[in-house]
Amino acid sequence: MKKSNSTTAVAGEYFVAAELARRGHIALITLRNTESVDILASNAEGTRSVSIQVKTRSGKAHNWPLNVKAEKISSPNLFYVFVTLRGAQERPNYFIVPSAKVARTVAESHAAWLKRPGKKGQMHKDTPIRQFRAYESYREKWDLLGL
Repeated sequence: MKKSNSTTAVAGEYFVAAELARRGHIALITLRNTESVDILASNAEGTRSVSIQVKTRSGKAHNWPLNVKAEKISSPNLFYVFVTLRGAQERPNYFIVPSAKVARTVAESHAAWLKRPGKKGQMHKDTPIRQFRAYESYREKWDLLGL
């Protein structure tokens, strides 16, 4: 049976919260209507906290579709955790990326895509969808959160 996008998204959030707890941090999953923040995380002492936006995919893909808003969301205390859910018995892949890096990369890659001709030589039409490809250098970089 194929998983729905919403159950995949929720699974990713719980996996990230569990991983943070396993590392000794406090992780609170926000309500579904919270804009741009899926998890609020803090160190155990409560002296440092960050907001986390979780994006989850199933399978082997290491690219995630984002909304145009991702180009403008940038804060030193906001991070994306891109999650790849693998087999039922396998640990997910985690890519921890600062929001400023995501915003810059998404804007640059979309601008380049618009300039590049399509398969039949036509110009691409602008859309609100952006693509982010996770870099291996961000795999398991939990230390970037500074917790």
